[in-house]
Amino acid sequence: MKALVVTDQAAGTAGMTLVDRPQPQAAINDVIVQVHASGFTADELTWPPTWTDRAGRSRVPSIPGHELAGIVTDLGYGTTGVSIGQRVFGLTDWYRDGTLAEYIAVEARNLVPLPGDVDFTTGSALVMSGLTAWQGLFEHGRVRAGQTVLVHGAAGVVGSMATQLAREAGAYVIGTGRASGRQAALEFGAQEYLDLDSDTLEEISRVDLVFDVLGGDIAARSVGIIRSGGTLVTAAGPIAAQPSNGRTIDFVVEANCTQLSEIVKRVRDGRLRMNIGRVASLDDAIATFNAAERPKGKTVIRVVP
Repeated sequence: MKALVVTDQAAGTAGMTLVDRPQPQAAINDVIVQVHASGFTADELTWPPTWTDRAGRSRVPSIPGHELAGIVTDLGYGTTGVSIGQRVFGLTDWYRDGTLAEYIAVEARNLVPLPGDVDFTTGSALVMSGLTAWQGLFEHGRVRAGQTVLVHGAAGVVGSMATQLAREAGAYVIGTGRASGRQAALEFGAQEYLDLDSDTLEEISRVDLVFDVLGGDIAARSVGIIRSGGTLVTAAGPIAAQPSNGRTIDFVVEANCTQLSEIVKRVRDGRLRMNIGRVASLDDAIATFNAAERPKGKTVIRVVP
């Protein structure tokens, strides 16, 4: 099979190579999926599991990518709940070879049936962004109707999902980002927008929850605009500061089939709109990842045209 592999962490996506690899074999409770579409998050090339196994041993050359939509082609011993020929999508294990390949071995428990009226591109694009937004808002942020939620990067892939989900939950949403993202953030449902390059974050009225994907100084300063007892939720790494009488939560997204089913249900009935940018083939993936212009929206690799 064709697969993209990485061998040098310092080289980033420029160090990717398209190679021929043996097709994976299904272990106990695994399935083999023919990957039709794969999402990719460039940050994963900085994550330790991309380069080492759980015991800290090198596992290069490794195949990156953890978001997929495709068709089940084989079942491992003892595998239940899925069938050969079924359309599925899901988030794969961080420590296993990923989805930028024609086939992948993945634990059946991480896969959800993909409805026939949702295409593979959409299925793969909503996995990481949808789960990150859902878990940040509802599991960790405990958002409730009537609260004010500030979403950093509201025009981005994850931020746009968080904006829509927070609005659906009955929150008042303030989006942030660069000036160029204002219109997109408003179209995704933000009721106000703050340009982080020219506006002053500290002028924002007190909010109940900050959903952060930016980290660094922006996240640290956001603590000061949160009401007493409020929450800062970030997917961008640990932050020492925390709101008065409140919580700062740094989390890593996890596979969750129940949540994915809820998310895709909202896509199907029009309550949730995807933020898809470039769609490229596996042959063109490396050039797409290394393009001079940073794409807006989720980059999806269509492995099967």
